[in-house]
Amino acid sequence: MKPDNFPEDVRPFVIPKPSGDLCYRCLGCGEEFSITELLYVCPSCGEVLLIEDRDIDRLKAIPGTTWQKIFDYRRMLKIPALKGIYRYHEFIGPNIPLDSIVYLGEGHTPIVEANQRLQERAGMRFFYKNDGQNPSASFKDRGMASALSYIKYLIDQDLASDIIAICASTGDTSAAAALYASYLQPHIKSAVLLPHGKVTPQQLSQPLGSGARVFEIPGVFDDCMKIVEKLSEEYNVALLNSKNAWRILGQESYSYEVAQDFEYEMKDKAVIVPIGNAGNISAVMSGFIKFFNAGIIDALPKIVGVQSEHADPVFQYYLESDPAKRQFKPVTVKESVAQAAMIGNPVSMPRVIALTNRYNALAGEQRVFVTQVTEQSIMDWQLEANRNGHIACTQGGECLAGLVEALAQGVVTKDDTAIVDATAHAMKFSGFQELYFDKKIPTAFNIQSNPDFINYPKLVMPEDTSNVPGQGTPLGEDDFKRFAGDVSKTIAKELNLKTSL
Repeated sequence: MKPDNFPEDVRPFVIPKPSGDLCYRCLGCGEEFSITELLYVCPSCGEVLLIEDRDIDRLKAIPGTTWQKIFDYRRMLKIPALKGIYRYHEFIGPNIPLDSIVYLGEGHTPIVEANQRLQERAGMRFFYKNDGQNPSASFKDRGMASALSYIKYLIDQDLASDIIAICASTGDTSAAAALYASYLQPHIKSAVLLPHGKVTPQQLSQPLGSGARVFEIPGVFDDCMKIVEKLSEEYNVALLNSKNAWRILGQESYSYEVAQDFEYEMKDKAVIVPIGNAGNISAVMSGFIKFFNAGIIDALPKIVGVQSEHADPVFQYYLESDPAKRQFKPVTVKESVAQAAMIGNPVSMPRVIALTNRYNALAGEQRVFVTQVTEQSIMDWQLEANRNGHIACTQGGECLAGLVEALAQGVVTKDDTAIVDATAHAMKFSGFQELYFDKKIPTAFNIQSNPDFINYPKLVMPEDTSNVPGQGTPLGEDDFKRFAGDVSKTIAKELNLKTSL
């Protein structure tokens, strides 16, 4: 649909122009810095940064109901730059011109209501948001679309050139970073650091296929992150982990999409997200705060962060009920099937603390919670979800297990409607399913295979096994009729079929 056909009250706003007054703001000392160069931590005190718009109050000049119409009509546009996360341009990267925006099909992933059977088993109404349907098959594409659009903006403005983008990863970040960097060749090249033996083969294949330089490092993700941080401190590289505040901006789009898909009605909603490096939950809180302050939504939904008992530093932090006594301590992670969340020292922890305080204060009550789940429940709920029409990864299983736990604790109620995050595509973690079916999950995971979930293919052969079709060796007509008849009878017996004759 063309803008000329839009209502007059929407038409002037539907194609955004660069605006705003963005800056980096330190969460430690509060100092502000220009966005004309890449910064990851405060040059003064070393704390992490958030990107804030010093002119954000301008957005309040447009009524919330008009913003709703703007976003709903933008849905009809054919302009690539506004098809993805930048449909919400004024709230994500208002300074970036449309011709600097990188769009590879990210964002606006489907929200699918669970079937009646699965809702009954979970105990309440819920939807999955399938972020595995992003281009690199994970939610990380949201942040990369923002970070790489910003880098392209710097290149277009002659503020940067010949950039080497680098990240540490448990798999999904590297896939997204390599994909988006490859799109911007020859101006940008990428390198990724992975913990040796801690990334699934499917995830490892992605950055290799996109042409990134891949380095495997002994240890776990936290060790890779420390090396990447040292590289970013001493060399001219672009850090693409969630320490990069532009990543957080892009991931806020998750909140905006949820709000829009539920007609901006966020009362009695609960959003369930896994916590790994803590960038995602930070972004989700920040996004809902922005929409609430602009009057686009009139209630803040509950947010439930979920962690495995094998990697639970944020959960441990909030176990202390007295905020004055809370002290963050990194944990040593154990093996987890939720590999993308297997992080013991999340770099965005200061963001979580600051935004949680801001979110709860704005809501006037506690609306952000953290739950802990077992590895057994993660795997079982992932398989349960996928047996009921979903494509949830192990992190999606972690979120569903977290929802069930939150319901048991009274954090959410049956009067709520939950939106459960499946951060990646199930195929990325299919190796865990195979191990589960084969009853070969290592003991360190503390998972026992439930026979009810195990599923194998069955080879069906005719009585005469010497006379079967093969590649390049088809059977004659009479032989094939006998073969088809024998195989059909065997399958019918297995399925307990009744003859139609």
